[in-house]
Amino acid sequence: MSADDPIAAFRVEAGELLDQVEQGLLDLTHRLDDMDLVNAVFRGLHTLKGSGAMFGFDALAAFTHHCETAFDRVRKGQVPATPALVGVILSAQDHMRGLVEGNASESEGAAILASLQEAVDAASGGAAAPAKDAAPSAPAPATAAVAQAAGWNIRFRLPPDSMANGTNPLMLLDELRELGSCTVVALTDQVPPLPQLTPTHCHIGWDVTLVGDVSRDAIDDVFIFVMDDMELTVTPIAAEAEAESIATEDAVPAAVAAVAAPSAAPAAPVAAANDTATARAPAKADESVRVPAARLDSLMDRVGELVIAQSRLSQLAHHGHDLVLRSVSEEIERLAGELRDTMMVLRMVPVASLFGRFRRLIHDLARDTGKTIVLVTEGEATEVDKTVIERLFDPMVHLVRNSCDHGLENAEQRVAAGKPEAGTVRLGAHQSGGEVVITIRDDGRGIDRARVRAKAEANGLIQPDQALSDQELLQLIFAPGFSTAAQITNLSGRGVGMDVVKRTIEGLRGTIDIQSVDGQGSTISLRIPLTLAIIDGLLVRVGASRYVIPLTAVEECLELSLEDDMRHRGRSLITLREKLVPFLRLRELFASGTKPDPYQKIVVVATGQGRVGLVVDQIIGNHQTVIKPMSPLHRGVSTFAGATILGDGEVALILDIAQLVAAGQPQEESLRAAG
Repeated sequence: MSADDPIAAFRVEAGELLDQVEQGLLDLTHRLDDMDLVNAVFRGLHTLKGSGAMFGFDALAAFTHHCETAFDRVRKGQVPATPALVGVILSAQDHMRGLVEGNASESEGAAILASLQEAVDAASGGAAAPAKDAAPSAPAPATAAVAQAAGWNIRFRLPPDSMANGTNPLMLLDELRELGSCTVVALTDQVPPLPQLTPTHCHIGWDVTLVGDVSRDAIDDVFIFVMDDMELTVTPIAAEAEAESIATEDAVPAAVAAVAAPSAAPAAPVAAANDTATARAPAKADESVRVPAARLDSLMDRVGELVIAQSRLSQLAHHGHDLVLRSVSEEIERLAGELRDTMMVLRMVPVASLFGRFRRLIHDLARDTGKTIVLVTEGEATEVDKTVIERLFDPMVHLVRNSCDHGLENAEQRVAAGKPEAGTVRLGAHQSGGEVVITIRDDGRGIDRARVRAKAEANGLIQPDQALSDQELLQLIFAPGFSTAAQITNLSGRGVGMDVVKRTIEGLRGTIDIQSVDGQGSTISLRIPLTLAIIDGLLVRVGASRYVIPLTAVEECLELSLEDDMRHRGRSLITLREKLVPFLRLRELFASGTKPDPYQKIVVVATGQGRVGLVVDQIIGNHQTVIKPMSPLHRGVSTFAGATILGDGEVALILDIAQLVAAGQPQEESLRAAG
């Protein structure tokens, strides 16, 4: 589909509108009397209805109209906002997404509208009588303004590019005429000379005198689509000035003067109205451009190719003796580095866009489980590569669902344990070096270790009485088909989620850590690389081949002489600062078929379970690594996270540390048994 397809553009903007409506509704569930939130939700629904009708989504416009009408009644104080009404609108918002994508069920929409009518009737039943009694004695400010005025003077100018963006000023004038009798005068004082005129720009303003019993809200509704960007002044016309303003409608300055200097009694309301309207004048905001994600990905690929070409040029320059070539190579290296850093920033998005999607999930889980659940988010400004954000959502859904279903107790159990009735789920994020750490924490009952061990033994995952560290025991919950749930529910219990979580996180070259305290809750930490495109790596040689170790995993490097290597045969352990660290011989693991170098090196890397040494023949140095995916033929080789092209044109494989350690343990055990 073309990037200029208006239907595709509408779907994107409709999705953003629905996200805003959903966030407003979720906020409203906690502050039902917040009229700012009510107005924000109404504006979102109103905009969606109008835009849908404009682009031919008639079913969407018709369905949204009913929801907009319900919230219009809430906005005008005719119906109070209730949890039931907000819940129905949330369900309706999901149906609207289906209408936008073209996969909505008509019967489902009819059922939602029936529920909406029931919620409105139930809400209005308790509020209708007091509203009737209160109306005569305490009129709303808008009603009072209408009572004192015979109409309104409306002066507006649209942004220059409004017509290019789909706004038709004639339709706005027609909507004003539908409200009452209008006298319209065009303001041509800003029309430039013909040679300087831009045909697609709107250079004309309008001065409209609207006569009739019309509320200010009705006028604002006419301009609701463009109010943020336009110049709009709305002032009430005093009853005694009505005849004068109509008689002098051909003299615009005189009419404006009559409106600006009414009798002394309504002076304060007029001044307030003018101040409000003037405040609507838009401030100059930072300009932004919407770019399809595919274009960013393509640009990232080009930058990656540039980094590879620069690496080849740098290698050629340093092997030669041409000082001019070396100088140019260093300059290109600097520029390529700056371009790479800028490109990486463009791909980074705050995790707030990820965390915000869980507010609705928590709302639905609280309803389904009957628990009171509070979501707290921390570190929302932390930025991560957009690809990482996209792939993190599904595993985090599984973890949050498990925290709510298994971790948090019900209200009675929490009160009996001396805890607040409401359970808390905390989502946090912070940067640690080249990684971002995402934490999912709950204050529930914690993980029952005895139950985990019993289930693992029953499933044959471990032997009875097998010695396991606490972290190894907790990691068993990620085994395929593993579940400690006593019964299967629609939320969890089938054991088909946590193994997917582990595979996805490892596919992101990340690790999972678990901490749990009985009766206090659990914390699951996901350590993920900031980016999946370009990383800093440590280039090493094993036999005749070269490999890249992600630099974020490297802790230190040691020398391993041939004598020490022979002495450690059969146990593969070194003592590092009074602690034993196991190591893997990559030459044997990869079956290189070459003799070891006299002085091998050990690269100590961090894994989720501790530290492991990787024995290599040579450490070449740091390398800016552009990650390329493995070919379909080699994609099943789990010990490699990808490949990169070196400066001499050869390919180096990028090691997946977690998978490499898991694959190397059986081989080392067999070597120890043989030795």
